[in-house]
Amino acid sequence: MALIDLLNISKHYEAQKILENINFHVDEGERIVIIGKNGSGKSTLMKIVDGSLDADAGERITRQDLEVKMLSQRPEFKEGQSVREAVKDGLKELIDAKIRYDELSILLADDFENRNLLDEHSKLGHYLDHHSAWSLDDKIERIIEHFKLKEYEDKPVLLLSGGEQRRVALASLLLQKPDVLLLDEPTNHLDVYMVEFLEELLLKEKFTLVFISHDRYFIDRVATKSIEVEDCKLREFKGGYSDYLTQKEEILRTLQKQHENLLRLVKSENEWYSRGVRARLKRNEGRKARLMELREDAKTNPAKIRKMSVELEREAKNFNRDKSVNRQKMLFEVENLSITLGTKKLIDDFSTRILQKDVIAIVGPNGSGKSTLLKALLGRIKPTSGVINRGDFTIGYFDQHREMLDDSKDLIETFCPNGGDRVDVQGKNMHVYGYLKNFLFPREFLDKKVGVLSGGEKNRVALALLFTKKVDILILDEPTNDLDIPTINILEEKLVSFPGAVIIVSHDRYFVDKIAKKLFIFKGDAKIEESYQQYSEYLELERELQELSEMEKESVKEKPVERVKQKTLKLTYKEKIALEKLPSEIDELEAQIDEKKNCLADPKCYEKIGITVLADELAKLEELYEQKVEELLSIEEKVEEIENS
Repeated sequence: MALIDLLNISKHYEAQKILENINFHVDEGERIVIIGKNGSGKSTLMKIVDGSLDADAGERITRQDLEVKMLSQRPEFKEGQSVREAVKDGLKELIDAKIRYDELSILLADDFENRNLLDEHSKLGHYLDHHSAWSLDDKIERIIEHFKLKEYEDKPVLLLSGGEQRRVALASLLLQKPDVLLLDEPTNHLDVYMVEFLEELLLKEKFTLVFISHDRYFIDRVATKSIEVEDCKLREFKGGYSDYLTQKEEILRTLQKQHENLLRLVKSENEWYSRGVRARLKRNEGRKARLMELREDAKTNPAKIRKMSVELEREAKNFNRDKSVNRQKMLFEVENLSITLGTKKLIDDFSTRILQKDVIAIVGPNGSGKSTLLKALLGRIKPTSGVINRGDFTIGYFDQHREMLDDSKDLIETFCPNGGDRVDVQGKNMHVYGYLKNFLFPREFLDKKVGVLSGGEKNRVALALLFTKKVDILILDEPTNDLDIPTINILEEKLVSFPGAVIIVSHDRYFVDKIAKKLFIFKGDAKIEESYQQYSEYLELERELQELSEMEKESVKEKPVERVKQKTLKLTYKEKIALEKLPSEIDELEAQIDEKKNCLADPKCYEKIGITVLADELAKLEELYEQKVEELLSIEEKVEEIENS
């Protein structure tokens, strides 16, 4: 059912055409992502859909009494309003409707044939259903918790940062659940756990949604349709980002000569998605199927929960064997680093080495200390304890405040401070326009002052400037914020080909998966875990382990207590010895299994030993490994029973 129709819409700003004779439709239940380069007209289209901007020509038709609401980039709040009050602002109609519905339910208990009361009761029921407003207090509490606003709930909202205020505005809009929700870059200022919560909420509550985003995993999970804005026209693609990539590549093939560079980027992106993301999704589907089976089995055999938990923990552990090449030049040696700011300990006893070809992503919740670690590496923050030993090398640094840019200079002056119009890029001398064209800047931008550019355009300038510097290591703090997807693809290509080390802080799961070879994961308790997994793979395992932990707690509650047996229960001498030895034996078997698997993947290795012999040896090792794990789990379960007795 159509909720909004834009027919033959055109919009110009002075002499510049933005949209030319376009048609756009929003049907109930659709989740439409608007894709395109910065400046292509995405936000203009969104504002016309919202009705807050008039088109120069064409017609906007909406269903009668349609409620359309848009997340503002700079939300406004009432003076003195607390965070909780701001989140609840706009819910008065829903709260009043629920109160009236409850009143009518009581009245109808005594007068159940009153037609007027029945009609009003039914109408309010449909209204509350549509807005998912039956338990608003629980939903308010849940959304405040998940958006990390609990600690600020009684604080005046105007004292919060811009990013925190946007989280408050987003929380309020989600609770209101308008007929059509419009979101412009909703994942900016959200950490990965908030983004996952947002995804779940939008899907579960069946929102009708139009949004702009550069978060490609978010697009792929949420969008049912993609609309690309390009050259003042709209092009429609079914599905999310993966479907868009496939269809876009086919279109570009037919226009290969005109769009050679863009085709190369899209083709590369599509190949990475098909190879990496689809393989991960297939693995995760297998694990999820096992979890579903386990839900039933666990009722009769709780030990199976623990067995799968151990398997998942060991799966994660296998990724985290030290894969560094010690012959590489060492850039940083971090020893027992601890940092406390005010009363909050952000980093506790962290040691690591960063080598010349490491590509590291620093990930974790907002406020956990990620940017603090960057500043410590840069020498801008002194450790509370511990040391950071640094080698002799040069650093290129990109921060969210774009400190390397001077607003008073134009682009020519920025890239050619000593005059002329040529720039050195990694040893190659180029005309500044030829170089900036790679970052999607048209020629007319060369004499524009940096100060008049948008946030996304400034980010592009800062990144382009960074890649002209001859440095050994790039340190980037949230580099994808305010960038469009085409620019992120360019950034990824530059980082993949960069010959030195790279350290990035980012919440963009897709970007991290594609670039990083190693993770520093902030857990939120001042501890940092190192991992060689893909970030999305790590998050999947973390979620599944959490689910297993909750299942285990439930099974313990339901399990009858056998008090008589528990009094006499104890480990035998043999079990005590096995409990000490089995973990190291299992680790050794894992190492041997890895060694055999690596040999099977290397023709030089398996030709010496024989592929059949190797396969037999691997099978025996895996069988022995399973036996040892089963034995350890059995003893650990017995220990748990003793401790609970």
